[in-house]
Amino acid sequence: MARNIEIKARIDSVDALMDAVAAIADKGPLGIRQDDTFFACPNGRLKLRAFSQDEGELIYYRRENQAGPKESFYLRSPTTAPDTLRDSLTLAYGQVGRVRKHRLLFLAGRTRVHLDRVEGLGEFLELEVVLADGESPEAGVQEARALLAKLGIWKSQLVEESYVDLLARRWTP
Repeated sequence: MARNIEIKARIDSVDALMDAVAAIADKGPLGIRQDDTFFACPNGRLKLRAFSQDEGELIYYRRENQAGPKESFYLRSPTTAPDTLRDSLTLAYGQVGRVRKHRLLFLAGRTRVHLDRVEGLGEFLELEVVLADGESPEAGVQEARALLAKLGIWKSQLVEESYVDLLARRWTP
């Protein structure tokens, strides 16, 4: 199963952070609309991410909810029928939430840098440092912290919960 180190922070504005992210990035931005549907799953999280009517991916992942960098284990399965798959999974397991967002994706080395505008929540920065097989999580944590420092993100801005959890509690800025 693939692994990464994830960290999420609330930001005042995607536009205000855009130049700083572009300065550290090798590629991007790529604009992506994502419609994530979460399903009941006793052993982690299961979400269907739809990019369009004919492109999506089913993603299973496990990670702790904690402020700061956290290790995530994930498995992605592409689909060309996200609407039908959503209906099937809803009937089988039941939906527990839905998150719609516009994401700007940048690549900075092995790190995916996301600037997210999340419906109902606001704007966020998310880092995903992809780990190599057998690599210590601490290497990814150090890389994530260094990027946060370069971007001027404070510890007080870090968010421990996922977007779906924040929406479920009706968290507002």
